[in-house]
Amino acid sequence: MEYIYAAMVLHKAGKEINEAAVTKVLESAGIQVDASRVKVLVAALKDVDIEQAIKESAVIAPAAAPSTPNVGEVPAQKENEDITRYEVTPCKADYFKTDYEK
Repeated sequence: MEYIYAAMVLHKAGKEINEAAVTKVLESAGIQVDASRVKVLVAALKDVDIEQAIKESAVIAPAAAPSTPNVGEVPAQKENEDITRYEVTPCKADYFKTDYEK
């Protein structure tokens, strides 16, 4: 992502997006630059109208978050639903004591 960010910084500053400029931005941020990734990025952005791409991406609305039931609500039981109930039996406190404590 930092390679894309470097290109966006250059675009915002009105600078040409080329290999040397992207490399300089990344190096100034302390990132070890992979020259092949820079080359691929610059080639991929060669024919892209970045302003148009930004406008088009801003139009896309994010997906709605799925609704969740209220925390206090208990789901209704279905008529034929089998419910297994477990009984909790108390345990003897002595069970957890060491021989020294008994």
